[in-house]
Amino acid sequence: MNKAELLENGWAMVQGRDALNKTFRFKNFRKAFAWMSEMAMWAEKMDHHPEWSNTYNEVIVTLQTHTANGITELDTKLATRMDAAWREI
Repeated sequence: MNKAELLENGWAMVQGRDALNKTFRFKNFRKAFAWMSEMAMWAEKMDHHPEWSNTYNEVIVTLQTHTANGITELDTKLATRMDAAWREI
């Protein structure tokens, strides 16, 4: 997906930054943590790591390629993978 498609799919631009943000909600903490664990493996394979936080059943993700100081193909690929994995849970 490209940036426009991600924005149509619930991602939002972060105010004051060239970054994408999305809140993922799950049935419970266990499912949220399992999703985070799977995404951590994908992020490591891509050598592209998200900014994220978790509270109970909610994971807030911000994606930005810091070396580019903006959104790159790495961000859109990881966002697309996150969306796909979230739909599978």
